[in-house]
Amino acid sequence: MKSLLITSVKVILPGNEFHQQQVDVFIEKGKIAQIGKSVKVADKNIETLDGAGKVLAPGFFDLHANFGEPGLETKEDIVSGSAAAAAGGFTGVAVMPNTEPAIQSRSEVALIVNTAKGNIVDVHPIGAISKKREGKELAELFDMKQTGAVAFSDGNRSVQQAGLMSRALLYAKGFDGLIFSHAEDESMAGGNKMNEGAMSTYLGMKGIPNLAESLMVSRDLYLAEYTGAPIHFASISTPEAVDLIKKAKAKGLPVTCDVAAHQLVFTDDDIVGFDSNYKVSPPLRTKADLKVLLKGVKDGTIDAVVSQHTPHEIEFKNVEFHIAKNGIIGLQTVLPLLVRAGLNEEQIVNSLSVRPRQILGLEVPLIEEGAIANLVVFDPVKTWNFDETTNRSKSKNSPLFGQTLKGAVELIINNNQIIKND
Repeated sequence: MKSLLITSVKVILPGNEFHQQQVDVFIEKGKIAQIGKSVKVADKNIETLDGAGKVLAPGFFDLHANFGEPGLETKEDIVSGSAAAAAGGFTGVAVMPNTEPAIQSRSEVALIVNTAKGNIVDVHPIGAISKKREGKELAELFDMKQTGAVAFSDGNRSVQQAGLMSRALLYAKGFDGLIFSHAEDESMAGGNKMNEGAMSTYLGMKGIPNLAESLMVSRDLYLAEYTGAPIHFASISTPEAVDLIKKAKAKGLPVTCDVAAHQLVFTDDDIVGFDSNYKVSPPLRTKADLKVLLKGVKDGTIDAVVSQHTPHEIEFKNVEFHIAKNGIIGLQTVLPLLVRAGLNEEQIVNSLSVRPRQILGLEVPLIEEGAIANLVVFDPVKTWNFDETTNRSKSKNSPLFGQTLKGAVELIINNNQIIKND
């Protein structure tokens, strides 16, 4: 890795001695060699980056990305997914087990860990809670943890059996494992395709009520309290879930949650044109719901923001809304969406860099002399075009595709490597 001097950049990392200060940062041999108000480097040929107006923070970390490997590499593989992550400012991602076969044993976990070795983006597998993600029999949780799984989830499927979820929580607790809950009661959701409300009635589509999510959040909170195990709720979307989790935290329960970035900007009103790129799970909710989610992020009830990156080939999205697959690609557009949602720089860094790592028990990268450089530099006001030339994913199922976006990642540094967005 070449040495790099970043000048006049603003550091954002709450608790850091340089937080909210404008400094120079000299990166050499993959480490922060010098940091201060004015850093002088003897070699005048050192590459420099003008950081004026830009933010330096620990590299972003995504708690919820879907890469297709193994088995669904035509959607996304580890190489292309990592490229999209790097372009979005992420130096680490946790990948869901929505693969074929599912990430359900040490073999699949080892495949991901070994394939991603040496990558600028650290790729952490999330193992399946149940075999084949069918919700019937526990998968090999301990073996997967030993091999490198950072948490356990059935991905985009909710564990419907309370007994199985209870056993998963209790078992994982024994070896400091963390269970992710995708909260949706299937009997209430009914296989429907969008949020239940005025817009679903207008469009003549059967809707998924908020109750489908809050019922499952309530159940899993009871199970977590009963077992004394920590639990994380992935991609919540309703005010009822926010309220339940806020009360659980007030009781002292070890509960955390995240929200997808698109839930903070888009609503079910956007579905009026039947664009299947707005079809996600959980579904886009109402403007009133969005306001509560945004407030939850700002007050810390919602711990983290995720990309919920879900790539699909064109044949799965360029079809009628009711048969299209759920999901959008999101790794490159999280920052612009949070800027659009009105989050400030500290809220962005806390939601994308700090809390995601803390949830998984990973160290938050330091910004100090001698520390290994795991950093992102981003410009919250710079605009860029998200199109064929800038997209790094194999897929392009995003309602933002072809748009000019505000909020640009300049570069990431990790594992003694630098990637710049030109």
